Amino acid sequence: MALGAVIFDFNGVLIDDESVHFSLFQEVLAEEGVMITPQDYHERYLGYDDRRCFEAALLDAGQSANGARLDELVARKAVRYVAAAERGLRFFPGAAETLERTAALCPIAICSGALRAEIEYGLTRLARLDRVSAIISAEDAPNCKPHPQGYLLALEALQARRNGRLSTHSPLAASDCLVIEDSLAGVISAKGAGMRAVGITNTYSANDLREAGADAIIDSLSRFTHDWIQEQFGS
Repeated sequence: MALGAVIFDFNGVLIDDESVHFSLFQEVLAEEGVMITPQDYHERYLGYDDRRCFEAALLDAGQSANGARLDELVARKAVRYVAAAERGLRFFPGAAETLERTAALCPIAICSGALRAEIEYGLTRLARLDRVSAIISAEDAPNCKPHPQGYLLALEALQARRNGRLSTHSPLAASDCLVIEDSLAGVISAKGAGMRAVGITNTYSANDLREAGADAIIDSLSRFTHDWIQEQFGS
């Protein structure tokens, strides 16, 4: 492949906060009379954005999930996430270095079901916000993963930036984009957009990620280097 861009998922890839999100979903849903277990979250809801997670959990519990109610639940969780983030965020080892190293090779983007404010806050804490060429957040993509919309929007944003900076207007194809994902829904989303997907075993096993369609597997961000990319995908 001709490496034109790398697109990172955020939660579960760069920031180690899936347990925080689960706790907040569990807490907010409990206030609505809905109980979810870690197994429920891992098998049913992980990979969804906040809105879809709340919607699915409410419907599974036989409750209504109208727009106004979902808006309120998403806002309630967002406030609590800010409080949790201010107490301290955990990042996966090598997150900042990987963003820096990869941005020196090609443009990078973030495609996540997290809210934009959460993504920008995390990247600011990593001191790498300026290395990211495009961010696609939950607000940008009404259809959450495993739908490919988010990655297709990331491609459009990267294409627009490329065309604005290069006089040759060299096209950026989906097949030139490499995605790093920790969730099965994320791998399916990336493959549905026509991109190559690298599964990182922070959340699911290598076998699960391969079955979802991952083209290659890494067990840590430190493995994601120029030499590794060439070895797996060519130059």
